[in-house]
Amino acid sequence: MPLKFELLQADDYSRYLLREKTDILYNLRALMHKRAMLSAFIDASADSFLSAILAITPDERHLILDAASDEAINQRVEAAEHLICVTQLDKIKIQFAARSIQRLPHEGHDAFRIALPDVLLRLQRREYYRLTAPSPHNLSCQIPIVVEGENKVISVEADVVDISGGGLAITVPPNGVVFEPDMEFSDCRLMLPEVGPIATSLRIRNIFRITNRDGSVELRAGCEFMNLSASMASSIQRYILRAERERNARERIR
Repeated sequence: MPLKFELLQADDYSRYLLREKTDILYNLRALMHKRAMLSAFIDASADSFLSAILAITPDERHLILDAASDEAINQRVEAAEHLICVTQLDKIKIQFAARSIQRLPHEGHDAFRIALPDVLLRLQRREYYRLTAPSPHNLSCQIPIVVEGENKVISVEADVVDISGGGLAITVPPNGVVFEPDMEFSDCRLMLPEVGPIATSLRIRNIFRITNRDGSVELRAGCEFMNLSASMASSIQRYILRAERERNARERIR
């Protein structure tokens, strides 16, 4: 299941947030009809349980969520101010807050009624990259950073979380370097296993805060490739295809 994520900064918030009730209901109904599982995080903690949308009330003002199998967890949910519900629909990440939580029976089982969320975070695949790398190889990117006031350039190594033909996601290095949307870095070196360095420029599209299941928190940046040559783009695509084939082969063995 996806981890809890928060969109801290983005070049255009409107492409990520849904505020119209009809749009929100459309996505929630799709989740309900496909019986998508949700990870529901309790308040601001990393504690979560699996749930699902069981129903939308006829007045379209509330959702009915499945309760946990653990009574202790259900009691915590009853006392909680909110839940953060995280799921995906057709590989699109979706997150919303559940408030005004009330426990009640539903079709013979425990459930929770929550207020219809007034905003829904929806991140398409091309804008939000997967949280896990597509292969067991370690990927990194060397990013030249200009040090203000010192007239020098340092090279920062960032771990690559995921990669696609259009860009990559990196873990923001915890060394005080500022990363903000629309910042551009030229002469970066993406280190691909068995391929070598790929020269490209990067532009930051968004910054996320990720809460892992162990409670640790890290920042991640979604970046797009800029001025990428055709040969470099081809090398990246070949690497992705090879990594996918290797992963599929491993899954078949299991």
